[in-house]
Parts: sequence; C-alpha cells; structure tokens
Amino acid sequence: MHRISELFTRKDILSNSAGEGDDVLVCSKSTEGRDLLEALPVRDGDAKVRVNIVAMGDVGGTVLLGLRLLGEKVIESIGIFDLNSAATERYEREINQVSFPDGRVLPQVRIIESDECFDCDVFVFCATKAIPPLGADGDVRMAQFEANRGLVELYAKMALEAGFKGLFAVVSDPVDPLCMAAARAGLDPAQIKGYGLGVMYARGLYAAGELGVDAAFRINGRAFGPHGADLVIADNVFEYDDKLSAELTERAVTSNLVTRESGFKPYIAPAMSSAAISLIETISGGWHYSSVFTGEVFLGCRNRVGSNGIVIENLPLCDRLYSRIEKACMNLSGIISYGRE
Repeated sequence: MHRISELFTRKDILSNSAGEGDDVLVCSKSTEGRDLLEALPVRDGDAKVRVNIVAMGDVGGTVLLGLRLLGEKVIESIGIFDLNSAATERYEREINQVSFPDGRVLPQVRIIESDECFDCDVFVFCATKAIPPLGADGDVRMAQFEANRGLVELYAKMALEAGFKGLFAVVSDPVDPLCMAAARAGLDPAQIKGYGLGVMYARGLYAAGELGVDAAFRINGRAFGPHGADLVIADNVFEYDDKLSAELTERAVTSNLVTRESGFKPYIAPAMSSAAISLIETISGGWHYSSVFTGEVFLGCRNRVGSNGIVIENLPLCDRLYSRIEKACMNLSGIISYGRE
C-alpha cells in the first residue's frame, strides 16, 4: 500500500504533529519557511474574510453568485474587477439584489479598481484570454494554457508588488499548470491553491448515479489529480475497482465535451462545485477538493485548512490507484514544474 505523502518531494514543509492520525498529512510550512497559516484564510472566531474576484465573465459571475449565496457566515465583502466596467456595474447591481426575505445580511458586492485587487484575504483569479469556441476538438483546457499563463503571471507579479500575503486562488483553466506559472512568477507556492477538482468529483458522483453506485461513492469515492485528461476518479479508496473507476473517470472527463456538443458552454458546475463551494469550505475549514503544492507540482486532492496548516487526506492507496495518481503528477511536471520549464 502507498500514501499520497510519497508524492510530496519537499518533506521539510510537512508535519505529523497535528494529532490528526496517520491518515492525514499536514503542510505546516511554506517553501520559504514561514508559517503557512500566514497565507491561508484562517478566521479568528467569528471574523469574516474579504474576497476579491478578477474577471466577470460567465465563470466569474457564477462564482460571485455562489459566494454571495453561501458566504453569509464567512465572507465580509466581495470586490469585483473587470476591464469592462459595464460588466462590473451590472454584477454589482444584480448580485446585491439577490437576497432572502428574512433580511439576513449577505456579503456586500463592491466594484474595485485594479490597484485594489490585492486589498483582501482571498484573491480569486477567473481571468481568461482564450476561450475555445463551441465545437473545438480535444481537451480544450490545455489549449488555454499559453494564453492564460501570461495573465496569471501578470497578476502574480502584481500580488508581489502589493505585498500580498493571502490566498491566491486560481479558477481559470488549466488550473494546475496556471498555479505553477504563478509560483514561477515569484509567489510563494504555499499561498496558491487551484480550484478545478471539485467539479470532477461532482461529475464522478453524477456518473456513479448513472451506474447505480452513487451510495458507495458518496462515502468512499475520491478524485485526484488535474482538472483534465489525467484526472483520477476512484470508485472506492478502500475497495478499489479499477474497471469501474476507469469508467467513472472517462465519464467525468468527457462530461464537459458532451455539454459543449449540445451547444452550451459547461461553466455552471465548475464555477459552483470547484470554485464557490470549495472556496467557502476552504474559508470555513471544511473538507474540499483543491490543488496543493507537493514541492514540484500542484496536485488536486481532498484537503482542508486546519489549525496547523493544510491538512491533506493521506489514506492508504492500493498499487494500481497510486500508480494512476503518480502518472498524473509526472505528466503535470512535464507541462511546467517548479524550478524549470
């Protein structure tokens, strides 16, 4: 049996002192040696965090709606920035008009300028330069990498200039390589998390429902790796079925293509499951799926923010399942890794 901790090449950032048991791994230090909690949105009691979102396209707008509806207890305000001022004016007006009839106070949405983007605790990167048209063949996420890489590097450098110490959350595709691009631009990898895997778990669950195995999947099913071709869906981490897992993985990976073939862009589920819900869980300290730094790549896995750092689920994995995750890491390293092109 193996554990996901074997894939972490920077052992100096790990800790087993959290009293969590052998089935978790704690990343307690950044690669620069500082306390990782300085870069995570850890709330003090009932304190709320400030969130800023860049780019009000389909994804950014849906993430904003999700955070407004779900963030009552953990988010103080949501700043929005877009080069198109008409878009920010529209979203400020419309989303602030989304309310419950009982008068509860939801996070206030406000328009910010570019120099205010990093005046926050959580920065959410939803900007994109290349959106493949409907009908495009293959894995459209990787077609976006080179164009969007320049954008994320630009904002990473802006974060450095602003002295930003909070969480840099990458939502734009392809999530994991863009996380690495932000790190290579100078940001501490410990303050970067990628939000793309949540929807792949959700698509795996949907596929499990189609196959009649969703009851077991809800408890023991897991997702690992990138938001794309090297995704790993496990039907059951304790009683792994490779054939069933391969079928679930294939259905999860191709789900977005099915939606595109029907004439629609598949952005609602990713914006909600990968971003809005997962960000709320991050801030709240709940289990969620996001990409964390292994020392060489950003790997998507189930984790949460704990009192000592990032707590990563570190369950025993059979040889076949571990080899699939290991292959995903190797392929991610081949795209862009820490310290080399």
